[in-house]
Amino acid sequence: MTRVLVVEDDPQLVRALVINMQARRYGVDAAPDGATALRLAATRSPDVVMLDLGLPDMDGVDVIRALRGWTRVPILVLSARQASDEKAAALDAGADDYVTKPFSMDELMARLRAAVRRTEEVPADVGRTVVRTADFTIDLLAKKAVRDGRDVRLTPTEWHLLEILVTNPGRLVTQKHLLQEVWGVSQRGKTNYLRVYMAQLRRKLEADPSHPRYLITEPGMGYRFEG
Repeated sequence: MTRVLVVEDDPQLVRALVINMQARRYGVDAAPDGATALRLAATRSPDVVMLDLGLPDMDGVDVIRALRGWTRVPILVLSARQASDEKAAALDAGADDYVTKPFSMDELMARLRAAVRRTEEVPADVGRTVVRTADFTIDLLAKKAVRDGRDVRLTPTEWHLLEILVTNPGRLVTQKHLLQEVWGVSQRGKTNYLRVYMAQLRRKLEADPSHPRYLITEPGMGYRFEG
């Protein structure tokens, strides 16, 4: 059973989330504040964390940073904050997705399924398990990236995005395809997600992120990996 940790201080929303997820056979734990969330994350080992940013005891971004200190569990942010810089702050801290309140339960469940899928999928190109470049190495089976002899810490979303690109070397992967595969959505309005995550991947892997050699943008169309 897939376990979800819901971190939210609105009891009515928690009740609605618990009912909907249990109906879909997810196991659910709930935390009303950041301190409880960190304790439950350590003791219950959830497969996905759903996190509100406006918690009574600490900011949700600080919870994300604390979790990323020791786990790569997918983090799905639920928040009424709509400013792009606040969304970017949550994503930069290590969140994998961001759903703005109010949201439809169908969309949220699709995002949840996508988050679970990111942690379970096997690389499509199973014949090529290690991708080597002059600057970094990617081990698809071990789900590990190494640069300059050191492991590169990637979130599940960063890894999934990178995995799709490197298993399609030299091919244009469209924005629509990446949005559908990684986030479970296809709206063109979500392309800002791709820009944020590609910038993060370049910062972690490229020698010169402003002039990428491997993670190439095809303006208005998508991205491709040049090995």
